[in-house]
Amino acid sequence: RKRAATATATATAGDGGDDSGGGESGGAEKTTTAAAPSSATSMPIMCPYLDTINANALDFDFEKRCSISLSDVHAYGCLVCGKYFAGRGKSTHAYAHSLERAHHVFVHLTTGKVYCLPDSYEVTQRDVTLTRIRDVLRPQFDEAVVRALETEGPQWRRALDGSEYLVGVTGLNNLNKHTDYVNAVLQSLSRVKPLRRALLLTPNSEAEKPSLWERLSEITKKVWNARNFKGHSSPHEFMQCVRARSKDAFNVDQSGDAAAFMRWLLNELKKTPSNNVVEECFQGQVEIIDDVKGATSTSPFLMLSLDLPPAPLFQDVMEKNIIPQVSLEHSLLKKFDGVTADPKSQRRFKITKLPQYLIVNYSRFTKNNFFTEKNPTIVTFPVKNLNLADHVPIPEAERRRGAKYNLVANIVHDGTPAAGGYRAMVYHAPDGNWYETQDLNVVEVLPQQVNLTETYVQIYERAAS
Repeated sequence: RKRAATATATATAGDGGDDSGGGESGGAEKTTTAAAPSSATSMPIMCPYLDTINANALDFDFEKRCSISLSDVHAYGCLVCGKYFAGRGKSTHAYAHSLERAHHVFVHLTTGKVYCLPDSYEVTQRDVTLTRIRDVLRPQFDEAVVRALETEGPQWRRALDGSEYLVGVTGLNNLNKHTDYVNAVLQSLSRVKPLRRALLLTPNSEAEKPSLWERLSEITKKVWNARNFKGHSSPHEFMQCVRARSKDAFNVDQSGDAAAFMRWLLNELKKTPSNNVVEECFQGQVEIIDDVKGATSTSPFLMLSLDLPPAPLFQDVMEKNIIPQVSLEHSLLKKFDGVTADPKSQRRFKITKLPQYLIVNYSRFTKNNFFTEKNPTIVTFPVKNLNLADHVPIPEAERRRGAKYNLVANIVHDGTPAAGGYRAMVYHAPDGNWYETQDLNVVEVLPQQVNLTETYVQIYERAAS
């Protein structure tokens, strides 16, 4: 306690100018205490209240705002009750909370620094609990950790509540029961190795309003964090950024379309300066032949859209609707054979450059003036060894690089367009198994079950030649 009292005088004199608390007076302690001797600054500053920390009450997935003033400037989290408060000066809500509730340990939610209030000194001692809290609040990955996640097999961990979870396949919270399409897209994109590596190796942002790439990096790190307190995460802050960036096109108040969201997200990530990982992973090129105008042009693409045959209007002799079945290899890919013309635009398409990861979108939904219709056609597709060169013309240079693809993610839509939901079946490379992720629920499935779904969006990985 004597050492803590000495440390109080040491730390209170400095580092007091960052707790304005969103306009509230927070730096008064800078002038009320004297500077400590320089010999004490090299010693770790101890805190006698670390045993009051309650890890079960901590949840860092939500927006970092004061629970009273709603200010996001210098937000601190109480490590005893888990509530957020702005600032740590004498006129701030965090200071008042420490006196009223006798909760003394707070963490800065942006920098990860730990302070003891109301004395307002920084705790610099090495402590296992504080290290674990910082790893959950701001997980950091280096090349060695990322390589271990990819090569050392599956990593099972136990959460604080005793439940087990698999690192990299943790569940995501469905916000307002409207973000299942976002969860399916996030789980699927997390199977793309170069994109995942770039997101995990992105340094943690200390900006008050991180970019879309940084928010996506944060939620990806939470899914792949081996030191989580719980076996699931919440994309709350990511959706706040998406809502602002998309101008309310995608939000937590209404359901959305998984294919439209993935297309918007990839195009927005392409705008990230000095970062071309999206183009390296997903961008291919298609040649467009317009027979009406007699012109030929090329266009890059991130997703290939395939049209399903129309569902039958009449019932069969058993008074049941016939659900048609169509093959991806022998039927749908003919759209890009350079010979078959699109019935609507009278244009022909031919792939001239294959991407490393091929995203296929099946046009299941059709909107009219009254409602949205869903096409229930069943698509048969291979899980491994989809050889595009056997079905569509591929340039010789692309053939030499290899034209075989293996499925790594399959987004499925179940139910009606208005009341249906999304789930994702993803391939987890560390253990070679398939998992079905539907919000918080994660279960292992057989590869044969992946084909028995109403697939909507697929991600194929290019196999080595």
